[in-house]
Amino acid sequence: MSVAIQMDELLTWNDEASSFWKGHLEANPALLELPCGIGGAATVQDLVRHIWSAELRWAERLGGLPETPREVVPTGPLEALFELHGKAAQILRRVVADPQQDWDAPYTLEVPSLPADRRTFSRRKALAHVLFHGQRHWAQLATLVRAAGFPSGFRGDLLFSSGLA
Repeated sequence: MSVAIQMDELLTWNDEASSFWKGHLEANPALLELPCGIGGAATVQDLVRHIWSAELRWAERLGGLPETPREVVPTGPLEALFELHGKAAQILRRVVADPQQDWDAPYTLEVPSLPADRRTFSRRKALAHVLFHGQRHWAQLATLVRAAGFPSGFRGDLLFSSGLA
């Protein structure tokens, strides 16, 4: 067995975290309106939208698909937001399984607010970014809901993922 972590293992970790938070938020719907302030999100629901819509847009980019415009991404309900994750996961699993993918190929993100020397990176790095992006925000959310008196019991550490042996 290789010591390297495979992207499909991180995809499983990503799925587990997303499913956990969907279930926790369904069981505690008042949390969706909790003030947030993470990444510019006004509420927890806005943060969830940010996580899953960014995941979908990155999946579309890596899959060579048209990018879903931000203005057509639903703002809710939770089930509609979770569908964004489902679509992203499906695309990412297909792309990761494709042996023709060139993961070292450069990808340039056309974002004028980024310095020119920070817009180009490998497709592999872009994939890792989107998978760690969600995990970072889920950890922030776990702290937020705990501080608000609603501990989630989120065990999102990679150590607890079934995706890795």
